Amino acid sequence: MLKSLPLFITACALVAAQPSSISQKYSEPAQKLIAAALADQEGLARLQYLCDRIGNRVTGSASLERAIQWGAAEMKKAGFENVRTPPVMVPNWIRGKEFATLVAPIEKPLGMLGLGMSVGTPAAGIRAEVVIASSFEELTAMGRGKVAGKIVLFNPKWQGYGGTVMYRTGGASKAAELGAVAALVRSMTGVSLHTPHTGTLVYEENLPKIPAAAITLEDTAMIQRLADAGTPVTVLLKMEAHQGADVESHNVMGDIRGSEKPDEVVVLGGHIDSWDIGQGANDDGSGIMATMQAVALIKNLGLKPRRTIRVVFWVSEENGGAGGRAYAAMLGASMKNHVAAIEMDGGAEKPLGFGFGSGGEGRRRRPAGATPAAPAAAATSSAAFNRVVEIGKLLAGIEGGAISPGGGGSDIAPLLAGGVPGLGVRTVAAHYNDWHHTESDTFDKIVPREFQLNVASLAVMSYVLADMPERLSEMK
Repeated sequence: MLKSLPLFITACALVAAQPSSISQKYSEPAQKLIAAALADQEGLARLQYLCDRIGNRVTGSASLERAIQWGAAEMKKAGFENVRTPPVMVPNWIRGKEFATLVAPIEKPLGMLGLGMSVGTPAAGIRAEVVIASSFEELTAMGRGKVAGKIVLFNPKWQGYGGTVMYRTGGASKAAELGAVAALVRSMTGVSLHTPHTGTLVYEENLPKIPAAAITLEDTAMIQRLADAGTPVTVLLKMEAHQGADVESHNVMGDIRGSEKPDEVVVLGGHIDSWDIGQGANDDGSGIMATMQAVALIKNLGLKPRRTIRVVFWVSEENGGAGGRAYAAMLGASMKNHVAAIEMDGGAEKPLGFGFGSGGEGRRRRPAGATPAAPAAAATSSAAFNRVVEIGKLLAGIEGGAISPGGGGSDIAPLLAGGVPGLGVRTVAAHYNDWHHTESDTFDKIVPREFQLNVASLAVMSYVLADMPERLSEMK
């Protein structure tokens, strides 16, 4: 027993010398990553190039394909390995010329943008009286007799993007079901300087497809006032929008190879496509450039995580999510080797932290009082959640490490459905909904310091998830 005492003392000393928590173990690399991110200018320069030299990037456009080739070249320049651009078939929706005009009781051009994936009008346009609905229930109560042959204007109360966007995505089919000839919707924002917002709609099968557009809050309010006064309103809508045959595009992928478990992967990214207006700066140029720069800094600092970290620029998020589905299909059975997926698709305003768990909730801050989504199956354990909370503490110095239930995003939703734990960046979201899907989504809206804070948060979270001994899905 006396002979084993020195060994016992030595063992105790070794245990005591080991970091007692993730926060302690990764404090030094986290601080290095944060300092590097806050001093970095390269990520901003890349984002500026994307915005000013390539511009908006709707699927089917030459500018999107230029962005894809440029993105792959930038990954190679940053020293990423296994850079590739696997093909993805994507929609080829073409806006064409469009306008809307109030023709009665006065003549006045309306601020409008056709909704993505909308059909067009006949060449002569559609001239019809407008009926207004504040909800789907109100529209249904009107009945076919009051709706058929009319243009329906949806003017719901703004309840945040998540609580209101259903009128944009589903309004056209709801109106068509009652015989409407076109649909208009108030833009999906709470603030407007006569700025119309586009965004995708989804037609229901077995219902007529009618043209649909968003109009500004100011024009919506004017039409509402006229209707409230009992004044009939007539609008002329002309849209050349049409759907071409699907075309080939590409995801963009690049890795930094893991030092011990290279087959296990932490993937992070955003979507490279945008709508055909503005520059796609916040939605989602900032997401793809911030995730790429976060991983570039890990490499630049000589940090070598156990697992592979992969950056993906997914394509076609705005109009159907083909890139995210293609990535999941490409993985097949190897999806089980993905230990975490992180998406940034809520703009580059000051980060608050991450949502962790299920898809669709992590893009931006939830409206006050909204119910968080339940965590995904792979991320339900309290031990996994607590581990992510502990990693978040490494970001306390920049106030970017708050962890809340419900994370992910559109592009990584197929991964989460396959059991991969998902995280979505959450920001203050003070202005994102004022800019995205508009001509105003331009590089000047990017605040350099806030972009750098996002880079810092992504770098720390992805590095620790890739390097820590356990996988989140193994924690019980």
